Amino acid sequence: MVLVTVRLAPRATLEQAMRRLKLSEKDVDTGYGLVLIDPGEDLYGLRVSEAAARRIDPSAGGGPYADPPIEPYGPPD
Repeated sequence: MVLVTVRLAPRATLEQAMRRLKLSEKDVDTGYGLVLIDPGEDLYGLRVSEAAARRIDPSAGGGPYADPPIEPYGPPD
């Protein structure tokens, strides 16, 4: 999965984003959901498959961006 950003209508839902971007549930990490990044710009982020990211119109937003796992730094306590 990769991260993408998209501009959507204010208070958009994941379902609305999927419809607008022509994505199915198998294209999107529904557990991650739709995250509002910048309310002033109506910019949202969502995790999608790499294949889905290539199908998204670049004028809709940005990405794909890497989504590496985040783990603690250093030895475990």
